[in-house]
Amino acid sequence: MLDLYEELSGLVTALEKHRIDYALCGGIAMAIHDRPRATVDIDLLIAADSLDELIEISKALGYTIRGLDMTFANDAIEIRRVSKIDKDTGIVLSLDMLLITPQIQHIWDSRVQANWEGGKLSVVSREGLIALKKLSGRPQDLADISTLLEDSNDATN
Repeated sequence: MLDLYEELSGLVTALEKHRIDYALCGGIAMAIHDRPRATVDIDLLIAADSLDELIEISKALGYTIRGLDMTFANDAIEIRRVSKIDKDTGIVLSLDMLLITPQIQHIWDSRVQANWEGGKLSVVSREGLIALKKLSGRPQDLADISTLLEDSNDATN
């Protein structure tokens, strides 16, 4: 059975080994910013020139199903997806690679290092995560923004 924690650990190890810069975003970034919620994929912000190498690395980790390219938010967000299927359960796990575009360069520039398993993870900042989710605008993203903003309001009160 696929284990999101193990998948993330293996992926981060491979990224570090191959010296690929990344920033976690999406549901896992929510958890790192102390707002855990259920998620069924791994989202990474990456430079476009790392894409081909990351796709090869992900293939070695079992992500062999290439999804369609997605672009939205007036071309601000470009996503490349690869997935794997657990042969025992049929569960699908996707790796979404968000390419850094000029419109989201500031989100990349504001990424932070978080402590994880005795090492560090690169993750978009809380402010960057809010900005990225505003661009997406899906119901879950809007709920996440509300949660993240509540944290900010609590800190100022």
